[in-house]
Amino acid sequence: MKIKTIKAFRVLQPFVGGAYNMSKGRSADAFDAVIVAMISDSGLTGWGEMAPLGNFYSPAFASGARAGVTEIAPHLLGQDPRALGSVGRLMDTVFKGHPYVKSALDMACADLAARAAGAPLVTLLGGREGESAELYKVVTHGEVDAMAATAARIVAEGFHRLQIKVGGDVRGDIDRVHAVAGAIPKDTVLFCDANAGWTPFQARQFAAATRDIDYVFEQPCTTIDECLSVRRMLDKPMVLDESVASLGDMLDIHRKGAADGLTLKISRLGGVTKTRQIRDLAVDLGFMITVEDTGGAEIDTAAMAHLSLSTPEERRLHAIAFHEWVTVRTASNRPPVERNRMGLPDGPGLGIDVREDLLGVPFLELEG
Repeated sequence: MKIKTIKAFRVLQPFVGGAYNMSKGRSADAFDAVIVAMISDSGLTGWGEMAPLGNFYSPAFASGARAGVTEIAPHLLGQDPRALGSVGRLMDTVFKGHPYVKSALDMACADLAARAAGAPLVTLLGGREGESAELYKVVTHGEVDAMAATAARIVAEGFHRLQIKVGGDVRGDIDRVHAVAGAIPKDTVLFCDANAGWTPFQARQFAAATRDIDYVFEQPCTTIDECLSVRRMLDKPMVLDESVASLGDMLDIHRKGAADGLTLKISRLGGVTKTRQIRDLAVDLGFMITVEDTGGAEIDTAAMAHLSLSTPEERRLHAIAFHEWVTVRTASNRPPVERNRMGLPDGPGLGIDVREDLLGVPFLELEG
């Protein structure tokens, strides 16, 4: 099987709930997605998606993804999409670095390989572990009372896992977390995610003042060593997210004992193939794992679901349903969500039936 045609589309995906706010004034009101269609000489189509959260969240930006896909795609024509390792090495050879550019292309290859095998992608990723993954919801950064009210509403909707955005003014965030914790049942699972917004000094201040609250501390500082310095005085679990940009980073975190868990972002790591590689080794090393991405609709959420549900249940933290965040549809079906749990769409590959008529005119169309 060979790759015969590659198309790429830009799809703006506005958020259902308006602006998504993080600390320090960082905000976005939509995902700016690149969606890739990869068509084989046998007529099968694989789909991939990559969508950064603004220009501030990770070393990725939407116009860069579009430009990079245009550079890489011609080299993939005529390649066998089932040879995922070979395709990955080729992309790394012809376009150094910038893993987020390669993510949608790798995802489309993985989808195509699974469709060619007549199997759901989860099977190629190691096999299904459970029927569904538990979802968490985000309490975005804002006024104290508003965050407490949002948390109470989410829990009333049936969710038991919340991620509270912190990382701004320390004293204000201490008040925010105390207010949220006081507004929800004691058995609610809390993650306090600073998105690398603090110095170790600030993170220690926050940790000391919230010692009486049960939560998981997520990425308080920018570097692994800074987070490790906070972890040494912490009596709570720590999860790292932004610090995990490669296999080497994961191994460094393990060697230093810098975290209990990892959040793996597909586009940050360069696609499904490399995420699976790092996930499998991280599981063997004893980490708790969340697999998600920086954003997207049905295609990217389906990939997250397949990676989540091929992660051993005893090592899986939770998942997120990004396709419920946006106002647009890109497929006639989607990963099924029932209250606070997400399953897999039926069918081979990602299981998603993408509607090309919903994607607009491609900004790239190649045939070889």
